[in-house]
Amino acid sequence: MLLRSLLPVCMRGVRSAGTPRVMHQLASTTKPALDISGIYPPISTPFDEREQVDYDKLEENLQKYSSIPFRGIVVQGSNGEYAYMSREERLEIVHRVRQKLPKEKILIAGSGCESTQATIEMSRQMGEAGAEAVLVVTPCYYRGRMTSSALVHHYTKVADSSPVPVILYSVPGNTGLDLPVDAVVALAKHPNIIGIKDSGGDITRMGLIIHKTQHLDFQVLSGSASFLLAGYAVGAVGGVCALANVLGAQVCELERLCVSGQWQEARKLQLRLIEPNAAVTRSFGIPGMKQAMEWFGYHGGNCRSPLVPLTEQEQKELRGFFTNNGWL
Repeated sequence: MLLRSLLPVCMRGVRSAGTPRVMHQLASTTKPALDISGIYPPISTPFDEREQVDYDKLEENLQKYSSIPFRGIVVQGSNGEYAYMSREERLEIVHRVRQKLPKEKILIAGSGCESTQATIEMSRQMGEAGAEAVLVVTPCYYRGRMTSSALVHHYTKVADSSPVPVILYSVPGNTGLDLPVDAVVALAKHPNIIGIKDSGGDITRMGLIIHKTQHLDFQVLSGSASFLLAGYAVGAVGGVCALANVLGAQVCELERLCVSGQWQEARKLQLRLIEPNAAVTRSFGIPGMKQAMEWFGYHGGNCRSPLVPLTEQEQKELRGFFTNNGWL
């Protein structure tokens, strides 16, 4: 009922098929520094049997993704296992992806580290490696002290120094920390902070952020395919969706239906994506996503330890979520 009640008022930020992308902030008269509207897969990193990055398979995945109407690619997000990589590996992946990615596609690179100084340096290097924007996850190791004041200070320092625009990244499922709304609103005023990827799944919170920043050039991306329709309904401009690694064309079709106002068709498709998305995120995580990629003709590859592959029983359960919704 919530989604149905939202549909009549969600046309803000919607574009008709064949028309240029528009921002949801109609009150703004200036263009954003970088329009990030659209769908992005936060691509996985295939590892070989020795748990080394398999760059050949990574490039083959990029080639296959080139036929899907993604707006761009996110590298070194949570699904890329960035937390298990060296600085050199992270930068090399960004460099190689930029070389293979068409020029019109946007490359967003995760540059978040625990310290502000390390994040500043990583953001600078990501920009030099070819990223058009950096995605900065909340530092969380000392989460008890990560107050709004501390987070505003952190992101302001990073944005002041970054050579490319900054996108905030709130993913409480991994960090145990939600970027507070008041901090997001304060940071949205920074000229080099252009948006947020919100993976928490609280549509009320997402709508409140959009409402409080609608006079600014600030863009909100849904952080999951499970609530992509709901995100568009309250004014989000796109999504960074793990499921797009597996069902990229279908996630992009959901985007098309939403932005062209075909809400009944969008609702039917959204419902079929909820269980598969939950399976490759909350239920089975990265090992599940990589297994599903293999079924759909992509290279998931091995995970890097301490992540381990799915058991046979887990694979059976995972496959059920795709078959029961008509995808396999």
